[in-house]
Amino acid sequence: MKKVLLHTCCGPCASACVPRLRDGGCAVTMYFANSNIDTREEYERRLAEARRLAETEGVELVAEEYDHDAWLREVADGFEDEPEKGLRCERCYRYNLARTAAYLEANGYDAFCTSLTVSPHKPSARIFAASEDPRFMKEDFKKREGFKLSVKRTKELGLYRQAYCGCEFSKKDMERRSASGT
Repeated sequence: MKKVLLHTCCGPCASACVPRLRDGGCAVTMYFANSNIDTREEYERRLAEARRLAETEGVELVAEEYDHDAWLREVADGFEDEPEKGLRCERCYRYNLARTAAYLEANGYDAFCTSLTVSPHKPSARIFAASEDPRFMKEDFKKREGFKLSVKRTKELGLYRQAYCGCEFSKKDMERRSASGT
């Protein structure tokens, strides 16, 4: 059985990914690596929901230590004014996928993928381009109604579904869109 590390952006997105991977014969471990999240409080809230999902699914969850200052330095510095889905986001994908690959390497997993691709707001092709590691499974979880399933399962499980990706820049973009009604 293939041991797969699922980079987990949040419980709601992973709620569609874990069953698909398991149905495909994979042993899944959820890997919560999200130092991009703007506050420790929001990070802990999303981590708690990912833990709830892992417990419900009967899979292990590993959480990377939260270090938003390092993420700001290594990803956002100089890219603060980039639009959503721009270069800052591509840098963030690379950052989180590189951390997932490093954990895979150190802990004997066979492959890894990411729950980011379940979102219709995330361009899967750009996420796939963010990792050249041959062990990266380019699984587009939004296919076969993955996002629809994640919404359904989130409601069934009572999981908190956040309104923005996680960083302060995506939060400002969400607030700006809400204020303008778009």
